[in-house]
Amino acid sequence: MNKTFKFFALAFFLFLLASCSLSKEYEVIYVDKPTEQMNHESNRNHEHEIVIGLVPKIANIPYFLAAKEGALEAAKDLNVTVIYKGPSAATAEEQIAVIHELIEQKVDVIAVSANDPKKLGTVLQQAREKGIKVITWDADTDAKYRDFFVNMVDAEQMGRHIMDLLALEMGERGKYVILTGSPTAANLNNWIRWLKVQQEEYYPELELLDVEYSNEDIHKAYNLTVNLLKKYDDLKGIIGISTVNPPAIAQALKDYGKSGDIKVVGTSTPNMTRPYLKEDVLQTITLWSPQKLGYLTIALAKNLVLEDLPYDGQFVENIGNISFDGDMVIMGQPIDFTKENVDQYDF
Repeated sequence: MNKTFKFFALAFFLFLLASCSLSKEYEVIYVDKPTEQMNHESNRNHEHEIVIGLVPKIANIPYFLAAKEGALEAAKDLNVTVIYKGPSAATAEEQIAVIHELIEQKVDVIAVSANDPKKLGTVLQQAREKGIKVITWDADTDAKYRDFFVNMVDAEQMGRHIMDLLALEMGERGKYVILTGSPTAANLNNWIRWLKVQQEEYYPELELLDVEYSNEDIHKAYNLTVNLLKKYDDLKGIIGISTVNPPAIAQALKDYGKSGDIKVVGTSTPNMTRPYLKEDVLQTITLWSPQKLGYLTIALAKNLVLEDLPYDGQFVENIGNISFDGDMVIMGQPIDFTKENVDQYDF
């Protein structure tokens, strides 16, 4: 099988994943029946109908589709309307256009996973001036543009943990690169900042050679990996941050006969990385439940409309206890996926 065919097979495999509904065996939350439409899904019987616009970084990759499933389950449970609407490319410009549409639809809350912490400022301020509440989830903006940020995990904990995982696989020595998503994504940049701190403090014999940006594009991630393999013949490790990157990295390593020679850790979903984990092309993948994140975002957005702010230690149904420090919610702890446990998860 030639390399081109293998790569397009990977893309087709991920497309199928994005198209599939989520298994009911996962322990968090599921929609029992297929959703009727992508937009305007939920009950409309509340005395004051609450409408929440949920904006992902990019609409149709598995991670955000999983978050959508959780959001729609929350919509059903909490009797609100959720409009899931995202850009076709992970750019601030396309996200701004989506937010303008939601403003025109007069939603009560806009919850956005920001592609750029600054460029969205003007449009989010316009939304607030029209009485629309604004929160961020998954990736933040500048704090002045929103009420609070729904974060998955603590950024410092996440960044340091990812570095520890790679250091363990590399024997704490050697050269590595980072392949991340958008250069302006605040959450990804914060993780990278902390993993660099962890390396400098604890792993002096590790050396970071390069940071590349895929902009959430699996084809670009594959090609960037190939270029890095050609550029650095002494490369021993890769960190893939952004869910599309680890599977693209893994396929490139397989195609170029580097499986096992270069250690790979990063952030992705179990469904996207399962075969590569089982073949030892990927070593450890870290994430959280995107369904839970979608559910929590909608629950807190509804509460905000009702003027109920989050508080530290708050119990949220179907989620558990959350942390809150004044303007940032932290949902919980990351989950590590390996070849030994990956079959326990389905998202």
